[in-house]
Amino acid sequence: MAASRTRHLCSVTAALALTVAGPATAAAAKSAAPDGLREVLFVGNNWDGTADVIESSGHFAKVGRIDVVPDKDARMAEINADPIKWIYFQAIRNSVGEGHDQFADDMYSTPDGSSVVVSRPSFADVVSIDLASGKVNWRFLVSGYRADHMAVSPDGTRVAVSASTANTVHVLDIGTGRQLGSFATGDKPHENIFTKDGKYIWNMSIGDVNTALDDPVWDWTKGDRHLTVVDATTYKQVKVIDMRQRLDAFGLRNFSDAVRPAVFAADESKLYFQVSFFNGFLEYDVATDKITRMKTLPKNPATSEDRTTWVNDSRHHGISMNPEGTKLCVAGTMDDYATVVDRASLQEGPLVTTSKPYWATVSGDGRDCIVSESGADQVTAIDFATGRKVTSVPVGDHPQRVRLGHVQAGWTGPSGG
Repeated sequence: MAASRTRHLCSVTAALALTVAGPATAAAAKSAAPDGLREVLFVGNNWDGTADVIESSGHFAKVGRIDVVPDKDARMAEINADPIKWIYFQAIRNSVGEGHDQFADDMYSTPDGSSVVVSRPSFADVVSIDLASGKVNWRFLVSGYRADHMAVSPDGTRVAVSASTANTVHVLDIGTGRQLGSFATGDKPHENIFTKDGKYIWNMSIGDVNTALDDPVWDWTKGDRHLTVVDATTYKQVKVIDMRQRLDAFGLRNFSDAVRPAVFAADESKLYFQVSFFNGFLEYDVATDKITRMKTLPKNPATSEDRTTWVNDSRHHGISMNPEGTKLCVAGTMDDYATVVDRASLQEGPLVTTSKPYWATVSGDGRDCIVSESGADQVTAIDFATGRKVTSVPVGDHPQRVRLGHVQAGWTGPSGG
């Protein structure tokens, strides 16, 4: 029986490894925008319920702004009329929201550039906002009481959203909001990633990040945290990866197994991921199912070593990779810097001072890493080649997720916005 199970796991791992495609190039990173569309970056301003739209490359100039809570009065009336919803709303505000409501977590535009789909944690929903009128096209209520990170399928037709209090991921039709499927996860699902061929979805659950039991001896109280890999057509579980076992095997018994932001190598043979409380990241080999390398990044001497002061158990939160697959960009959230790391040597470049950087993504032309400075209400571009700052652009209150997308050519904001 054990041998049979081992053979099955090996075949699953091999199948996952075969999902890889050839490495992307910088030139391929910026695919030509479809006719009539303009490529942009959407910046979600979580605390003020807006999304700034900026140029995807170059000067990153502001293009327009979207109100992602145009239905706020109606949603608040519903919450105030339901004691349970009101309790969860207040709990989100006073825990993960750091005293603020969370109105814009994640977002993706539709393939035709007509709408943007946004997950709204405090309202426990996903909505589609018409970019011309600023009105809500459709609304999907997630299970439980909080919506979180999303992912978009490679063809842009589906979004996967984590329902963090229900240990569930919903997969929706991006055009209609109709649920296509769902799957169970570990405690508090967080990051979602579609493989490049669209065949699999990887979900990372992070457990309870809002308790004060942050010493490693109490790590077991944080819940059941693991990676769930599902078939993106049937939404059936393909594999569960308990990173606790892999960390222990690598000699990291005191590390948290709460996998935070993660990014695949260009050929998807390696996964680079952050974990709670750690100033750095780890490399996981998909085929061998093992952690292969660890990178510890510098600590900021001004950062308190009291883990309970770190936002939602993060120390570093945000990681991206250039299209060539040669450089990683890391947001050192609680250490107030971002840095570019050479993937081969794991040597970091200059530490670029940033204020509570909360996310890292890649510019449309693939040249720059874009980090959201949630503590300074701006996004900053860092050159992958030199590791040095290019520019900073002011945005709204507490920017978090930054995503590439499209708007109609000539768009400067909703007519009613």
